[in-house]
Amino acid sequence: MHRAETAAFLNHKGGVGKTTSVANTGAGLTLLGKRVLLVDLDPQSHLTGFLGIGQEEIGATIYDVLRGRAQLREAIVTRPLKARLYIDGRDSQLSMSLVPSSIELSEAEMTLAGTPMREYLLRRALSGVAGDYDYILLDCPPSLGLISVNALAASRKVFIPIQTEHLALQSLESLMEKIESVMAELNQDLVIGGLIATRYDGRKNLSRTVVEALRERFGVLLLDTMIRENIVLAESPRHGMDIFSYRPRSYGMEDYLNLSLEIMGRIAAANTLFSVERGVIRSNDGTGESDLSGRAGGGTGDGNSIVDDDSAIPV
Repeated sequence: MHRAETAAFLNHKGGVGKTTSVANTGAGLTLLGKRVLLVDLDPQSHLTGFLGIGQEEIGATIYDVLRGRAQLREAIVTRPLKARLYIDGRDSQLSMSLVPSSIELSEAEMTLAGTPMREYLLRRALSGVAGDYDYILLDCPPSLGLISVNALAASRKVFIPIQTEHLALQSLESLMEKIESVMAELNQDLVIGGLIATRYDGRKNLSRTVVEALRERFGVLLLDTMIRENIVLAESPRHGMDIFSYRPRSYGMEDYLNLSLEIMGRIAAANTLFSVERGVIRSNDGTGESDLSGRAGGGTGDGNSIVDDDSAIPV
């Protein structure tokens, strides 16, 4: 039986491009012919707003689902993409689905505290629709509380967007420790899909230095695709559009198309995925490892994982 690949996008630091990456990767995968469901797990509802979904369109939210007040199918909102896919001269209208969030989700730590098996509420909810989609992408809140734990317990992959600044490096160790704990205690199927470098500016020595440090420390765990600093990525949410719909001829579109392809490759190929054991990130194919204590491990550093296919570009 077909089941969706579920991936959490997680970083407990805000402003790293997490929601932007979920929305645009979701759109990219959709334009590449995949059925995609996005789940907004942030009480601030940034992903919901990003896609231009207003309150009048929302019947139930992910909080209602976790509380048992609604089934997940009842909460799904489907939006057509403004970007179009042209195949053999024919226009194909595509759509992407979202489970919206609300400020009520901020109460989850308290209201769900006494719920039996509370770490698996999201997993159980998603199981009912897993056969309907190819990918389910989870936009986690900027915290490591119960909702993020639910996301990790429900996922097979976790991707970590990280802004190319020095402070971002300092917070990675505690984040990896949390992921390691969930792997050991709640979800042994969870693996690390990779780190996504965001807001990269190749003209700045700081950006280049941080990427070099990430590559040296984490090896092939760092994805090849870097999301370049691009003003249109900041503008598109104000218009309720993904980057493919807002500016199809931009660096932002190019980067997120490449990221979508690379994520597809990483999810499909088990030998490019990583696990954590006692503070050490290990490649599942045995090619290398990195020590979270700060000592560089034996990563391969080649980072090769996907071949771009020009025929798949939907613009």
